Amino acid sequence: MSAKTLQQIQREGLDVLVERLGPDDAIRFLQIYEPGRGDWTKERRAILENDPDTIIRNILERRKKTDLI
Repeated sequence: MSAKTLQQIQREGLDVLVERLGPDDAIRFLQIYEPGRGDWTKERRAILENDPDTIIRNILERRKKTDLI
């Protein structure tokens, strides 16, 4: 089995949506779908640049401030 092109996958996806939801609800679904914005790779690096010990320490400090421990 060869890899499908993005166009083939898109076509199959649309066919399945129409088949399962009907034309009207498939259109409604596509209207509410939003792919998102930004660059997750860059954001992830910024978010995850701290080591786990620092993250845990920060969580524990915040809990102490709010009396959750």
